[in-house]
Amino acid sequence: MRLVYLVPLALFLFFAGLAGYMLTQPKDQNVPSQMIEQPLPDFALEPALEGMPGASRSDFVGGEPRLLNIWASWCLPCIAEAPHLERLKEEGVEIVGVAVRDTPQAVEGFLSRHGNPYSRIGSDDISELMLEIGASGVPETYVIDAEGNIRYQHIGDIRESDVPMLLEKLEEVR
Repeated sequence: MRLVYLVPLALFLFFAGLAGYMLTQPKDQNVPSQMIEQPLPDFALEPALEGMPGASRSDFVGGEPRLLNIWASWCLPCIAEAPHLERLKEEGVEIVGVAVRDTPQAVEGFLSRHGNPYSRIGSDDISELMLEIGASGVPETYVIDAEGNIRYQHIGDIRESDVPMLLEKLEEVR
């Protein structure tokens, strides 16, 4: 008769222990793109800012490897990565920007406050390109080889310690 009472208690303790264990394990919040080692999808984005060119797949074909930076003026980590993008630009890296769900006025304000490391900026008003390349949020940066293939994805803001690694990734795909 006592066994009838112990089985539910044992099941409860087992599941409570399992739940407690799972809650203490670190979670990987990053969602890697399934597009790594795949060609960039065909796209052509209007300029996000008057006086600067927009962005398209053809901008990544031929020449040197480039970075594709997905960002937004309303994104706080994008502010944190701005000086590091400037450093990459100073190192000779071409960076193509994609402004997500932004207005020309907001883009202009962001760039005037934090600098403009971009050779061109496309406007992704409905996050279509962002979703096509497998980005889960902003900022994200991709290393694109001279054939237009996505070779590396950096999730989150670029920090000072990431600059040498990104330079190395660009060198690897030359």
